[in-house]
Amino acid sequence: MDFGNGSASNERRKVHKSALDSADRLSVPLLKTSPKSPMSPKSPMSPKSPRSPRLHGKHSPFKHDRSSHSPKDGRPKKGGYGGKGTWGGLLDTDGTYFLDPNDPNYDSSEECEPLDAGKSTGDFEEYKKKAIIIVEEYFVTDDVASTSNELRELGNPRYSFYFVKKLVSMAMDRHDKEKEMAAALLSSLYADVVDPPQVYKGFSKLVKSADDLIVDIPDTVDVLALFIARAVVDDILPPAFLTKEMASLPKDSKGVEVLKRCEKGYLAAPLHADLIERRWGGSMNKTAENVKARIINLLMEYVNSSDMKEACRCINDLKVPFFHHEIVKRVLIMAMERQQAEGQLLDLLKEAVEEGLINSSQISKGFGRMIDTVDDLSLDIPNARGILQSLISKAASEGWLCASSLKSLKLEPGKQALDVGSAKIFKMKAQSTIQEYFLSGDISEVSSFLESEDKTCSAELNALFVKKLITLAMDRKSREKEMASVLLSSLYFPAEDVVNGFTMLIESADDTALDNPVVVEDLAMFLARAEVDEVLAPQHLEEIGTQCVGPDSIGSKVLQMARSLLKARLSGERILRCWGGGGSSRPGWAVEDVKDKIGKLLEEFESGGDIREACCCIKELGMPFFHHEIVKKALVTIMEKKNEKLWSLLEECFGSGLITMNQMTEGFGRVFESLDDLALDVPDAKKQFTNYVERAKIAGWLDSSSYFGKSEHATSTH
Repeated sequence: MDFGNGSASNERRKVHKSALDSADRLSVPLLKTSPKSPMSPKSPMSPKSPRSPRLHGKHSPFKHDRSSHSPKDGRPKKGGYGGKGTWGGLLDTDGTYFLDPNDPNYDSSEECEPLDAGKSTGDFEEYKKKAIIIVEEYFVTDDVASTSNELRELGNPRYSFYFVKKLVSMAMDRHDKEKEMAAALLSSLYADVVDPPQVYKGFSKLVKSADDLIVDIPDTVDVLALFIARAVVDDILPPAFLTKEMASLPKDSKGVEVLKRCEKGYLAAPLHADLIERRWGGSMNKTAENVKARIINLLMEYVNSSDMKEACRCINDLKVPFFHHEIVKRVLIMAMERQQAEGQLLDLLKEAVEEGLINSSQISKGFGRMIDTVDDLSLDIPNARGILQSLISKAASEGWLCASSLKSLKLEPGKQALDVGSAKIFKMKAQSTIQEYFLSGDISEVSSFLESEDKTCSAELNALFVKKLITLAMDRKSREKEMASVLLSSLYFPAEDVVNGFTMLIESADDTALDNPVVVEDLAMFLARAEVDEVLAPQHLEEIGTQCVGPDSIGSKVLQMARSLLKARLSGERILRCWGGGGSSRPGWAVEDVKDKIGKLLEEFESGGDIREACCCIKELGMPFFHHEIVKKALVTIMEKKNEKLWSLLEECFGSGLITMNQMTEGFGRVFESLDDLALDVPDAKKQFTNYVERAKIAGWLDSSSYFGKSEHATSTH
């Protein structure tokens, strides 16, 4: 009620004064707040109040409070009070809001970074309210373009991490449709509306708040792990995120469980990209993956037909102007992989810019994404950095790229290039160390040598070592070849480094063939052996295959033979024994011998053995492709004796990476196939098995979509 215009009567002034006096008297017992937390838990403005916008129901009080998303302050005049028939804001506290860890409603996940000097938390609180409304509406409309515009109009890009966090956390508590919609939206907004560091920060906060999330969402570990895996597959989160976050979290936190589940349960699985992308079935409307597929198809058709007008028409028909940076990225990758089509592809981008199909902001962001991922591309395209620099120079010289808006292509701080002289010295030392290893068989000596080298270039040095090791072994007898494979599986190099090493071997295969006529057979066997030893995953063979310049090249023949070796019946056992088995220390073992050894080590552990000793024995078997037999025997023993000591061994083996999810799945599958026979000795075998399958899924040993189930037990005829 406004008394400043002189139109109010004295009577009304008296009534108003009386109301103020009453409010002052009432305010004393009503407000009981600490200095750190001036807002009462029951206050309507409290984050934990039942009327707070943090509740994700259909009746959110802010659902209809959306008259504008302009960057201006959208709050009501006078802070929402002072209107006709109100007492003003006498019962409310001031606008300053502090998070008090001692407050019963304190939620650590809601903490944000310290704001700039002179900025209140009011802006952030307003952003949170509106972000929740935008997420709620997106789940109803599934309109990516509208959501993108609303988020852009909301402004405050420094708070985008909260939008990422809230979008994922709200989707986690909903159905698969909303989860898929959330993943598709993040992929669409990436680098256009939400900057990459904000996406990284949002997921970082999600991982750190896993202990809080699990209170309301029991399957937080599995669902959040899948969201992170999907972000890595969608190229909006770097794989290094897992390692960096793992190092910053307490070992007993749920966040660590999330990251381990993501790494071992999802990203390590064969064909993991396809499985992860299809896990939630896709949203009902157009997803980011659909758009990416259409972009790739239109670019391939353009390269084949050279019809620029048709390509521009297809770009326009996509109707995703906020996602045009993906077109730029795909054009650049294709230009780097098919250098003969480089000029044609750059002409398409130039034409799209001149016609106004792709704006300068999307061009810059597309190039920026390439700069961010150039190190990963270098694994498949060795000179990726140099080629990208050349593409940037050409685009800038033609006037359709503002090169000054891009980050530098220099190496990241802390990294240095491996110069020719250093590489030559390392190769000489590596050759001497490998030759000594062939004489002594001392793996620890090789490990010490590698650890003593400069770690700033460890990835490049590891790749060079892999190449030198296999090159030297191919010139020697079966004993040294077996020793080389044993050493490779014992050093635990990152898979990317091994891939890079084999890529260099493939590239130099034509030269190697001049001195080694059987280079195709030898290299194919080394590749197949690396997959059997689980040094490489099946998809890594496809990555290596991209370096084969033609179907008649020696590299293509190597890949073709390696695939044939792996497809053969009992391929694992044959490949493992191809050079005598067991390196220089022991002859190859027959399958029955291995089964006998597995049985004895499980018996020894069950009778009071040490878990570390048992793990060492399993590792010394040197047959990772046969670990499913350990799972099978352990599970059968547990069910027969109803003694779960062996379960702890399986738990340790999986947690340390000794037994992979694939081997776990195969082991459970073997038990499932023999359930009818096992039921003759153990009447409740099927019931026990169902229970252990569920426990294994909860522990992350098995994929939650694994086919083991009660209905199958009941109908199984195996």
